[in-house]
Amino acid sequence: MSLFETTERSARYQEELLAFMDSHVYPAEAVYAAQMREAGDPHHHPQVIEDLKAEAQRRGLWNLFHPHPEWGPGLSNFEYAPLAEIMGGSPHLAPEACNCAAPDTGNMEVLTLFGSEEHKKTYLRPLLDGTIRSAFAMTEPAVASSDATNVEMRMERDGDEYVLNGRKWFASNAMHRNCRVLIVMGKTDPTAATHRQQSMMVVPLDAPGITVLRNLPVFGYQDREGHAELVFEDVRVPAADVLAGEGEGFAISQARLGPGRIHHCMRAIGMAERALELMCTRALARETFGAPVAERSNIQDWIAEARIEIEKSRLLTLKAAYVMDESGNRAARTEIAAIKVDAPNMALKIVDRAIQVHGAAGVTEDVPLASFYAHLRTLRIADGPDEVHKRTLARRELRRHAGTVA
Repeated sequence: MSLFETTERSARYQEELLAFMDSHVYPAEAVYAAQMREAGDPHHHPQVIEDLKAEAQRRGLWNLFHPHPEWGPGLSNFEYAPLAEIMGGSPHLAPEACNCAAPDTGNMEVLTLFGSEEHKKTYLRPLLDGTIRSAFAMTEPAVASSDATNVEMRMERDGDEYVLNGRKWFASNAMHRNCRVLIVMGKTDPTAATHRQQSMMVVPLDAPGITVLRNLPVFGYQDREGHAELVFEDVRVPAADVLAGEGEGFAISQARLGPGRIHHCMRAIGMAERALELMCTRALARETFGAPVAERSNIQDWIAEARIEIEKSRLLTLKAAYVMDESGNRAARTEIAAIKVDAPNMALKIVDRAIQVHGAAGVTEDVPLASFYAHLRTLRIADGPDEVHKRTLARRELRRHAGTVA
């Protein structure tokens, strides 16, 4: 299969998913907004979400991300890429409707790879069924968490248990009404080798000693799933709930973040596509100074440049997915780092121009552009800031040429 070909089953899922988006997801956006307004609670779980989930399951559009046939359709990264892009057109509804929302996707993969049979029964199965949600607690307010070795949370062994003390924030999804479990990263042995100090543990959100201190708004948005700040005070976790063994936390984080990063990028391309569509329809519908906005040369430049930039980002994303499938996530580090920098920046630029074409309406909630902008700007920090990924790219390039310097 060449990089420009898709498989028959991926093409079939694309067709079915596009139909679901048009018939159910996009029409549900107004219903969702109305139900959230009526509830008056930023973390309310509206009925429309459950209705969409039921319809997605009925159509077989469920767990599309999961690479293991036992748990989902078993699509490759390359096959899943266009599906994630399609869901990115309505990022606050479609991923959850199809049980493909972060951070659950990464957590489900971690539990599949490293979880015990008890973890799979208690948490993985309900996550796969969409009856509960989860959060990932790694980032801390007191350290630069873009370097995971900085994590300070103490996980001290006490008999058959570990005692957890520390503070986490931006535990995305922890405010979701169905969130039941956390995957938590902390330090079990500060004296070990740098990348062997950290461990990951499965911790119920309602474990004694965990306090949900507050939700963190993002650009003023109180996201429904939330970004929680959590305090851990003498939280006791059975040793059996350590994932893959003590000292494996950093390795698990790298295994988890690779697919998660590329999923984010795929959805970013979907947001860019919808922003371009909105830009075009607005420019065609409005007139200024006696002519349609679409006839203005600068607007036409923006539209043309958007199409070029989207296609370039999509190709780089597909290449990353292809390398991941063919050679593994580690072999695709360069491509993953590159697309993690490129896709959010590309989409941000297009969304910004679409906002400009919409005028005052662009910064309201009447169109999704402002929320797209907030989400994409945050994505330049989440799962590693741009600067970390650029550092990765630069160091790999420099190593290639180190032996050529006279």
